[in-house]
Amino acid sequence: MQKILPVILAGGGGTRLWPLSRSHYPKQFLAIDADVTLLQGTLTRLAVGDQLPADYLNPIVVCNEEHRFLVGEQARQIGIPFERIVLEPMGRNTAPALTCAALLATAKGADPLLLMMPADHLVREPSKFQLAIEAGREFANAGRLVTFGVVPTCPETGYGYIQLGETLSSNRTEPPTNVIAAFKEKPNTATAKHYLVTGSYRWNAGIFLTRASSWLEAIGAYNPEILSACQASVRLGRADGEFMRLDKTSFSACVADSIDYAVMEPISVGQPERTAVVSLDAGWSDVGSWSSIWDVSPKSAEGNVTRGDVCAIDCENTLIYAESKLVAALGCEDLVIVETPDAVMVAPRDRAQDVKAIVDWLGTQNRDERLAHRRVFRPWGTYEGVDAGERFQVKRIMVKPGASLSLQMHHHRAEHWIVVKGTARVTRGDEVFLLSENQSTYIPLGATHRLENPGTIPLEIIEVQSGAYLGEDDIVRFEDKYQRA
Repeated sequence: MQKILPVILAGGGGTRLWPLSRSHYPKQFLAIDADVTLLQGTLTRLAVGDQLPADYLNPIVVCNEEHRFLVGEQARQIGIPFERIVLEPMGRNTAPALTCAALLATAKGADPLLLMMPADHLVREPSKFQLAIEAGREFANAGRLVTFGVVPTCPETGYGYIQLGETLSSNRTEPPTNVIAAFKEKPNTATAKHYLVTGSYRWNAGIFLTRASSWLEAIGAYNPEILSACQASVRLGRADGEFMRLDKTSFSACVADSIDYAVMEPISVGQPERTAVVSLDAGWSDVGSWSSIWDVSPKSAEGNVTRGDVCAIDCENTLIYAESKLVAALGCEDLVIVETPDAVMVAPRDRAQDVKAIVDWLGTQNRDERLAHRRVFRPWGTYEGVDAGERFQVKRIMVKPGASLSLQMHHHRAEHWIVVKGTARVTRGDEVFLLSENQSTYIPLGATHRLENPGTIPLEIIEVQSGAYLGEDDIVRFEDKYQRA
């Protein structure tokens, strides 16, 4: 049997779980109901103990440029190393992403099994997930394109479905594996009820297992233009530390298409003998809306799901998420209430899937709440807006041990730095000096400067900016360890 190479797709627009998810911080980076994020859960659900099995290769993660440091940091936190992080210049859906991963996987003559998983799904029972992977492994090894169909628990209208064909014989008896008879679009309620009653349909989870060579052969046969564009983007791409940057011009010429539409649906019609679907019953959810989070979360006797500093009196079947403040609810029923430091969202639970309408409105108003949280993540740490007014703003900055900001200057603002925790090494022009707690310094407009943390604990400073323009784009970088200069 060939080794398995996990391919994790970590794109996403951050719209469906607003205000907790944002465009710059989509849901795969969130810890929805545990201590690990969805991305970290995707990595660890394959692990035995704290390591991947010996017959697994280190994962490839495909994400966009903006999220590259978040991906790397979250992987390091759980101790699972990447083979590489592939950076897409822009989103082109799942088929091009898997094709680029397959090309990279076979570049040196290898032909592993690619286990493609979205980074933003939840699986409650990893052991059952691992059994399903093993059930599909022999069929993928034989050249079939294997997908995983979730056993339905309700007449869900928000998912596509897979119709089961003939049963495939296997060395394993559980879980069952079938040929794919057909893919079905999202049904209406009556059709979804029919699918549930018959027992011969599965939710389409968007998880795939296939030999790299089998995928490349299939995409070349059914969508050769995607293969051609991806070959050029990989050939002309470049390595950048732990990142692989796909060529922007070539990748932008690639059509956007999903794995289902590009290959799986046409091959299930023309060559069904090359397909397989493994039934998956492992507590799967795509956590695609606040109502789905309510569905999968532990509830109180009144049916409430709460997180954070919450007071819920005479409330029923309500989700209340408090991130920074006390949220008190009285007499609420079937609501979703979500509080973050810069936004509060309230909606009927049966309308929670429509939160994208709020995000669209924020876009028409050019509101920053659509893009980012008040706390912004950077490769060196975080910064958070505390106060702002005409010609000034105040930030709380945290620099990780051993990390440093770029050597930079600003045309339009000066800065005051006050150390409140840890030790700072400051470069200001030709000076280099240390600041400890309760000490401060001043960075004049136009001065070249750098902030570093030489210590072993996080450095925290309060930064007061003043000037005619305070935008983040007023940065001229001269040196940067994260290749942003």
